[in-house]
Amino acid sequence: MIQKYIKKQWLILGFIWFLGSSWGIAQNSLKGIIKDNNNELLAGATINIKGTDEVTLTNVSGVFTLSTRQKLPFTIIVSYVGYQAQEIDIYEISEEPLDISLKLDNVLDEIVVIGYGEQKRSNFTGSIATIPTELRQQPVSSPDKLLQGSVAGVQVTQSSGQPGSGNTIRVRGGTSINAGSEPLYVIDGFPIYNSDLSTDAGVISGAKINPLSSFSSVDIESIQVLKDASATAIYGSRGANGVIIITTKKGRRNESNISYDAFYGVQDVIRKLPLLNAEQWGYLKNDARIDAGKPPTYTQEELDQLGEGTDWQEEAFTSALIQSHNLSLSAGSDRSNLILSGNYYKQEGVIIRTGFERYSGRLNIDHDISEKLKVGVFLTGSITNADVAPNGVVQGLLEMVPTVPVKDADGSYTIVSPFETAIGNPINSLVNNTNETKTTRFLLNGFIEYEIIEGLKAKVQFGTDIINNKQNRYVASTVFEGIPGGSASVGTLATFGWLNENTLNYFKKIASRHTLDILVGFTQQKSSTEGHISNASNFVNDNSTYNNLGAGTILQAPASSYSAWALRSFLGRINYNLDDKYFLTLTLRADGSSRFGSNNRWGTFPSVAIAWNVHNESFLKNSTRISNLKLRLSSGLTGNQEIPPYRSLSILSYYSSNFNNVLFAGFAPSSYANANLGWEKTIQHNLGVDLGLFKNRINLTLDVYYKKTNDLLLNIPLPYTSGLESAFQNYGSMENKGIELALQTNNIQGELEWNTSIVISANRNKVLSLGPGITEFIPINPANSNRPSEIVRVGEPLGNFYMYQADGVFQEGDNFALSPSQNVRPGSQKYKDLNGDDKVTQADISIVGNAQPLFIGGITNTFRYKNFDLTIFLQGSFGNKIFSNTKALLEIGSGFTGASATLLDRWTPTNTDTDVHRAIEDPSPTLSDRFVENGSYLRLKNLSLGYTLPKELASKVKLQNARIYVSLQNYITWTNYTGFDPEVSRNGQDNLYSGFDYGSYPGTKSIQTGISLTF
Repeated sequence: MIQKYIKKQWLILGFIWFLGSSWGIAQNSLKGIIKDNNNELLAGATINIKGTDEVTLTNVSGVFTLSTRQKLPFTIIVSYVGYQAQEIDIYEISEEPLDISLKLDNVLDEIVVIGYGEQKRSNFTGSIATIPTELRQQPVSSPDKLLQGSVAGVQVTQSSGQPGSGNTIRVRGGTSINAGSEPLYVIDGFPIYNSDLSTDAGVISGAKINPLSSFSSVDIESIQVLKDASATAIYGSRGANGVIIITTKKGRRNESNISYDAFYGVQDVIRKLPLLNAEQWGYLKNDARIDAGKPPTYTQEELDQLGEGTDWQEEAFTSALIQSHNLSLSAGSDRSNLILSGNYYKQEGVIIRTGFERYSGRLNIDHDISEKLKVGVFLTGSITNADVAPNGVVQGLLEMVPTVPVKDADGSYTIVSPFETAIGNPINSLVNNTNETKTTRFLLNGFIEYEIIEGLKAKVQFGTDIINNKQNRYVASTVFEGIPGGSASVGTLATFGWLNENTLNYFKKIASRHTLDILVGFTQQKSSTEGHISNASNFVNDNSTYNNLGAGTILQAPASSYSAWALRSFLGRINYNLDDKYFLTLTLRADGSSRFGSNNRWGTFPSVAIAWNVHNESFLKNSTRISNLKLRLSSGLTGNQEIPPYRSLSILSYYSSNFNNVLFAGFAPSSYANANLGWEKTIQHNLGVDLGLFKNRINLTLDVYYKKTNDLLLNIPLPYTSGLESAFQNYGSMENKGIELALQTNNIQGELEWNTSIVISANRNKVLSLGPGITEFIPINPANSNRPSEIVRVGEPLGNFYMYQADGVFQEGDNFALSPSQNVRPGSQKYKDLNGDDKVTQADISIVGNAQPLFIGGITNTFRYKNFDLTIFLQGSFGNKIFSNTKALLEIGSGFTGASATLLDRWTPTNTDTDVHRAIEDPSPTLSDRFVENGSYLRLKNLSLGYTLPKELASKVKLQNARIYVSLQNYITWTNYTGFDPEVSRNGQDNLYSGFDYGSYPGTKSIQTGISLTF
């Protein structure tokens, strides 16, 4: 019976097969892989044969197999949430899998990370910008370097080329004079202010390193910049300077892979400065001696033998290697995902014996305990080591005389220049000095989220940021600065911060037309820092360096410090959406800060914003030209608390004095109490337009803003009779206003794809008030405290250079009173008499330029052809001035130090048609606009050419994705600035002294080659 049944089944199956063969209905297997524009695999994408119910999904690797009996040709529809669906005609079935790439459906519908949540870009009422993917892939040492030229309204200045150093960042201009103007960083929900993380004790001069250098840019998933008050008011007290939200990569559900990213590169200085060689300097030396009525130093025979001499820049500068390795493991299930990554980064300095090294690791975990309960942990750990150039060594390389050899005849290093100005051998300082900084950092942030009822979620977050910094310095006894016996310093800095955030979020759709998103919360944060520094000198030998301070016979008094600050906040936000057309956002935050006086600790920061999605209106909904049109209007108040702790309190400090050879010690006031010291407040108004044309092939964002800061936290000088130098007061006001434009275009679609991104912005700053009766003040010049260089004046912007105006050189018969200096004669520098009194005095000092640019911008062009990709990124700053104190020193022409090659054209009795003053042994240096140069530049910031291995080849070696690339960083700079690099500011984040170039570590250009593999 069973046998008969089996035979019958075989007969039926055979008959069906015969019918299928007779009618040409064959079983075909269509295979393929689905990814996005960034080669990220899309799991769960839908593949459907058009007009049928035959459908399948991609697996966790983005791969699909669709079995069908459809007669060729037929059409498949490929779709994925958030991406444009594709229709593909199938004419034949090949063994080679289809390689299908989907594009984002609508740039305005992408999800952006905002304060305490996420939101569709189309629903966001404030001003927000996202760094494009192609620019996030640049091989850089820290995430802050990715912002330059990539976001409208964000100015980034790399103050130094020192490996591991940071950048000065301004979002829509500086809002303060003495308080901090850096933006707030929020990394995976933990707010971090990018300050120097230093106190007076525990920091050795020249050893500061960028705090953000402990984070690897390879781990970054997205960077969002919140700019207007509606976007930043949720951060209240720290939103005035903008907020940068950094989200690191997470694992994906139901997907597992291993990724390896690495690059190697070589760096060089962007340029060397043209200086006099030994023979040329010898003639300068003789001219200066003769001008002073002294016999020349060199005979003609000796001059002829000097030759080129020592090129100190060539001795110090070197081609430096840079490398990075990042290995990550990503795993996910239906309820969990995690990513574990490790990074090693090493950057040698282009100056010998300098460099930066980082070991870092990251663990991100999300887990759904149940449908209602979720938990997550974000953990970052890093160890960084930095070898820092000794203070003044770059200036020493330029000022060291070229006739001095690096080493003496016996092979030992030359100690010091034998001429009148004692300059230590900078190569000796680099080789035999130790100046290192070691930092260990752990950032831990975890959350628990519970859905109480449908739409209502409670979230509790705890985090901690632990930083331990160790700084070691040793100057050997064989170095000029270490004579006699050497000197050692050891400093430590330990910072412990914690954060607790508690929020309730309610999301509700009402009658399909109304959407409410309500957030309320309470947060608290505290940070404390302890530091100490110990010094000793006059060691028996250099063997123990800084490791045995007790071996020094001269011990200096140690110093220690402690500081802490705390912040408590209440926050609330309401987002209302009507028909996806009309949007309203109301935000309110109240902050209480320990930094302010007892009468003024709390500040309230409200904001309101409205937006209108015009393209969803009936009269535009079917437009073939306008794809997106949104109008935005916002206004709000934000605050600034970034001053040192305890400035509102009366503090007693230790002092010692010598009376009749007897040391007396005690305490005296070093500050006075100010119970009314309070918030610096910035009100901001923003009008914005988002426009998409021709199915979003053109996307434009335009913002116009006005910011006014009141109750400035000014550090007011006090009369000497008070016994104190200065005190913080809430005086004055300042404004910033500007315009920002971001344009993205899809120029060519198809097998060849060409996209362009342009960002450009202009900001105008003005000081409105400096308090009762004050119209201006001159801050101390950091290059020379005896000479004015910048001025803060009501009605003018910050960063004005304030000095004399040069007017060539004196000739026979000129009025020698047109100089503030003594010993003036033909060939001396001449200055302009601005007030017409036939003499030059301090009344003729004027504003000669400004350090703030007229506008900044960047343009990125991305090309893709088959498996090749090319990115060309240009970035520039235009209209700013730079004061080169280095140039001022190199043009003194005294014959005591190295000199600029411009002195080859110096005034002599036989060379009078020149604007370069004569050689003079005893000059009276005067600052003038001769040393204020145009700092405009255009730079090839990044050029990257990559090739992605075809999937069929990658799969043969068990790879999901493989890409190799070569990248040029800062490789070409177009500028008229004569210094090392126009992207410079010796004083970094200081608004009062921006645009100073004085012995800064030179900028670098590099070429790298890299590889990205996903298994």
